[in-house]
Amino acid sequence: MRFNHSVIEKNAILLLVLALVTVSIGGLVQIVPLFTIETTIERVDGVRPYTPLEQIGRNIYVREGCYLCHSQQIRPFRDEVERYGHYSLAAESMYDHPFQWGSKRNGPDLARVGGKYSNDWHKAHLIHPQDVVPTSIMPSYAFLAQRPVRTDDLTGHLKTLRAVGVPYSDDMIAHAQQDLLAQIDPDGDGSALTARYPGAVVASFTGTPSGAAPTEMDAVIAYLQMLGTLVPFQKTPLENLVQ
Repeated sequence: MRFNHSVIEKNAILLLVLALVTVSIGGLVQIVPLFTIETTIERVDGVRPYTPLEQIGRNIYVREGCYLCHSQQIRPFRDEVERYGHYSLAAESMYDHPFQWGSKRNGPDLARVGGKYSNDWHKAHLIHPQDVVPTSIMPSYAFLAQRPVRTDDLTGHLKTLRAVGVPYSDDMIAHAQQDLLAQIDPDGDGSALTARYPGAVVASFTGTPSGAAPTEMDAVIAYLQMLGTLVPFQKTPLENLVQ
């Protein structure tokens, strides 16, 4: 049956009403799923909130614009999987605010960089990238080693992240300062830290003395060393799903 569009085109009010209805339907299709986001992101074994040191490192990573050259999203294509590792899962970024997915790559994707290089390699790379990658166009971030991390707002920061959905417990928030120092002290007792944050890497990332405040470089390396290490990808993606 042929519809006579001239009826709509000649009636401004009818055209306006139908246009609003169409736009409303389109908007609802995009907005309504956001209210059920918890049911659309599959829970995966191993994914946890960042440790205080990792979270600070991530903040510095975002502050310095590292995401402008390094994506953290491995697409499910053979060339990407063979180069970078298992394709990215949405659940891996469920506690990221903001997330670092994207398509910009002046440098390699960092979604699976954790454990790929030593702490000394990362330190040398941040101080003078060309010493370890001669063709690198990355600038030096040596100043990070001279700047102690800011911790005066750490508790408030974790509480704010909890308010937007990151499951930091009262225990995690109460012991944030202790966990921060424990993560850079491999000679200390890090059992409480690893109990709260399974899989956390405890190391003297840049040689900071025990008991001293970690530097921003410590924090960035701690963040880099955990990327892609939480989910046991020796299992299949379906086996990793939390039952």
